[in-house]
Amino acid sequence: MLFCNAVDDVFFIKRTLLLAERARGKTSPNPMVGALLVKNGRILSEGYHKKAGTPHAEVIAIDKAGEKASGATLYVSLEPCCHKDKRTPPCTEKIIVSGIRKVVIAMKDPNPKVSGKGVAELEKAGIQVIPGILEEKAKKLNEAYIRHITTGMPFAVLKVAMTLDGKIATPAGESKWITGEKARKLVHRVRGSVDAVMTAIGTVKADNPMLTCRVSGYKNPVRVVIDPNLETMPDSHVTACPPETVIVTRSANGKEPLSNMLREKGVSFIEYQSEQLDLKWLMQELGKSGITSLLIEGGSSLSSYCLEAGIVDKVMFFIAPKIIGGRDSFPAVGGNSFRQLENAHRLMDVKTKKIGEDILIEGYIQK
Repeated sequence: MLFCNAVDDVFFIKRTLLLAERARGKTSPNPMVGALLVKNGRILSEGYHKKAGTPHAEVIAIDKAGEKASGATLYVSLEPCCHKDKRTPPCTEKIIVSGIRKVVIAMKDPNPKVSGKGVAELEKAGIQVIPGILEEKAKKLNEAYIRHITTGMPFAVLKVAMTLDGKIATPAGESKWITGEKARKLVHRVRGSVDAVMTAIGTVKADNPMLTCRVSGYKNPVRVVIDPNLETMPDSHVTACPPETVIVTRSANGKEPLSNMLREKGVSFIEYQSEQLDLKWLMQELGKSGITSLLIEGGSSLSSYCLEAGIVDKVMFFIAPKIIGGRDSFPAVGGNSFRQLENAHRLMDVKTKKIGEDILIEGYIQK
């Protein structure tokens, strides 16, 4: 009987994770959460958190069930919140007064305001709590939230589109299009699921990208442009606001006319004083503004810079079945430094998928 209950718990927690996934890219800086109520093996109601400031998944499920919630089991993908430092009431209070007898949780909330406290509050009220069901899957679902809440920095994904011989552009800078339509559409969906996309002035000048998401139902990310000497022209696509654009530059002294023109278009700035930009400092600044996830889309130098700075959490390399060749063609990862083989950047949890005619290799940077 215990074995059957454990299997049931896994089944229902899987459902909460699927519910939570529906809101990908829409809840930041909050986590994605799904919940459902079960009584006598039957699902009474379910819900998921749709947007920051709106009711949480547990509240939606309880309200849908009404009086039937009494005596039921609540399944939820994340530990219910118990603090009042937010726009919505604590979920633990709602759970306790509803008469729910048991709560099964995929993972505890890493937020210090909640972590373990939500469980303790429920148990104090006499509710049985079972945590840790499909915990690793739940952590992967909310990897951006976890990264941000524990470090203050966004979860950063490095995306590269390259040929079979590792090139991202010809010597003349031609790069459209290396990958096929299906791969490009997937990239747009990824853009629409992150808070921000970051590039560098070299890419802006060479490709004049829009860096928007052109897939229905997804939002546009904040565009972050690293531009040390403030060379972004007012007629560049990235200066068309909205969506929001942030230019990261050295102090704009001497370039006030250009910076004022960009500000009039809606562009905002992050300024630094040092000779070279500290990317970890920049990640902290972006994190302070509520950016929990970041997609890095740039050239060889930016990819190298980000990897060496240690800010990359995950990589997505799209490989097209094409060969450019040429010593002067741009490599996927450039820069002036390299690593010895024994010290190379290594990936964990590597997955390979076929996307149309291209191959996607993705994995996490071992740190």
